[in-house]
Amino acid sequence: MTTCWETKKDQKVHKETAFIRNGSKLLENLVHICDGKCNSIRRFSATELKKATNNYDPLKLLTSDFGYKLYKGFLQGRPVSVKKFEDGDTEYEECFNDIVYSSKMSVHKSFVKLLGCCLETQIPILVFEYVGEWTLDDCLWGSVRARRRPLLWIARSKIAMDMANAVAFLHAAFARPIVFRNIKPRNILLDDNHEAKLSDFSYSVSIPEGESHVRDAVIGTIGLLAPEYLATGNFNEKQDVFNFGVFLLMLLSGHSQHDPPHRVKKCIEDDRLNEVIDSTIIDEGAWPGKEQQLQAFAALALRCTSEVAEDRPTMIDVSKELRKMHLSAISCRQQQG
Repeated sequence: MTTCWETKKDQKVHKETAFIRNGSKLLENLVHICDGKCNSIRRFSATELKKATNNYDPLKLLTSDFGYKLYKGFLQGRPVSVKKFEDGDTEYEECFNDIVYSSKMSVHKSFVKLLGCCLETQIPILVFEYVGEWTLDDCLWGSVRARRRPLLWIARSKIAMDMANAVAFLHAAFARPIVFRNIKPRNILLDDNHEAKLSDFSYSVSIPEGESHVRDAVIGTIGLLAPEYLATGNFNEKQDVFNFGVFLLMLLSGHSQHDPPHRVKKCIEDDRLNEVIDSTIIDEGAWPGKEQQLQAFAALALRCTSEVAEDRPTMIDVSKELRKMHLSAISCRQQQG
């Protein structure tokens, strides 16, 4: 009986210690990053999140990346996404980054909305709205089931436009611009209508007031990092623009970030665009204006991935251009009937 009592007591002490440590860390980050302005987030218990995910059943896994796994769960009769980080000092910092920035961005329709978190565990567990079963990564390169509804050109142009709007919001809506640093298909969740939402602020950084750059350890996915960041460790919003340009190349070609983007860029530069366009886009057929839209999309991707940071457009300009392309695609398709 004594051993049992001590075990329960120890468990309670561990929970209380974790709660105090995590609560202090969260408050510190909220004050630093949000300056007192953020959406309220709800507190969940470790027990209810275990129950919601059937003890983190692998069959409920939606996606995973370096340092975390995202599960589908049910809370109060509605689906949610539960994000569980691995144990480690790096993951601890990334978790709080994700909580703070996600709570700040919940007002924007193109970011996954944070509902709350559990502070009882050594590393907090996050609870987000449930978007859908698939990521953009799944729909481009995943199982046959994930690709059962092909991503056609208009859907891709809409995803590109919405993601550009989201990143432009990070850069322009705050006194201290936020650099996302990890724009890739695995971080984009899709619903059944291919509506896209950006997730995972693990690597995000606010540029300090009065500064034009941030200096940090080089982290992120190889292939998405701008040359100046790789060379010096310095970066600003132009890192996201480069990253977004590679993302546009992936949407256009169907090549992942693990494939060298140089071949795709070389084909575009040599006026051999048709050699690298994803077969799904080609197979849906042609209509008046479609080729011009694809050419404009490719040209924008090249400008975004310029080796010289100053030659890249701003994300606001990228967003405006993609909006024009998407509206043109819809108009031309409707005229074709």
